[in-house]
Parts: sequence; C-alpha cells; structure tokens
Amino acid sequence: MTTARDVMTGGAECAGINDTVTQAAQKMRDLGVGALPICGDDNRLTGMITDRDIVLNCVAEGMNANQVRVGDYAGDEVVTVGADDDIEKALSTMARHGVRRLPVIDGQDLVGMISQADIAKNLPEESAGRLVEAISAAPSTD
Repeated sequence: MTTARDVMTGGAECAGINDTVTQAAQKMRDLGVGALPICGDDNRLTGMITDRDIVLNCVAEGMNANQVRVGDYAGDEVVTVGADDDIEKALSTMARHGVRRLPVIDGQDLVGMISQADIAKNLPEESAGRLVEAISAAPSTD
C-alpha cells in the first residue's frame, strides 16, 4: 500500500497566525511555493493561505498586506490527510474538497504536503489524471 508519507514532500514550513500577509508572500517566494500551512502559537495547523488568497482576498480588496494577519485566513476546518493513510484517501480528499495541496499530519504534527506534482511523480498516470480531472471540475479553494 502506498501511503501519503510515501509521496509527500516533507519539511513543510508554516506561516504563523500573527505573520503579516506580506511576510507570508515573501516566504512563499523564497520557498518557491504557492501555499503555506498556517500554524498557531502552539505549532498546530490552523489553516492554509495561498497565493490566490493573497491576491483575491487582500490585494484586490485594497487591504494593506503589511497590516492584515495570516490568521485572518485560517478557516474553521483544515482539510488534511494522515501520514499513514492510503494514497487513495488523499486523492479522494483532494478531489472532494477541490484542493491542489493537502497538508499531511502525523497525530497533531504537520509532517509534509502533498501536491498535484507529488501525485504526478509518484502514481500511475491514470490516478494522476483522475485527480486533475476531479480538481478541475470542482470550484477552486486554493
């Protein structure tokens, strides 16, 4: 059985809930990523912030990215997958929620992220194709 841990990219870095949106954008740039998990002061996952969130919900609304806090983007529920869950569960979770990136947790700890690219590199073409098709059909949340 292939697990989420087998295909994830480890070492995910978080944006802190008290970081500014500008700081999160700079971290995304420096890491070459389009999304960051949001972690609270206790280092627990509280949400996700994407480059799309920054553009559509901050910049386009005329907000000051140096004042808006990342914590404003932490939602009520974070969509995750367990590190030892079967990769099919990760695929169905991504498709059901229309997300292109999925935090991987082990207990309460964030241990990595699964992206569409991780799926494409590690799974048969048919599985990757199903995921891309399902995500493309769902309303984008990230």
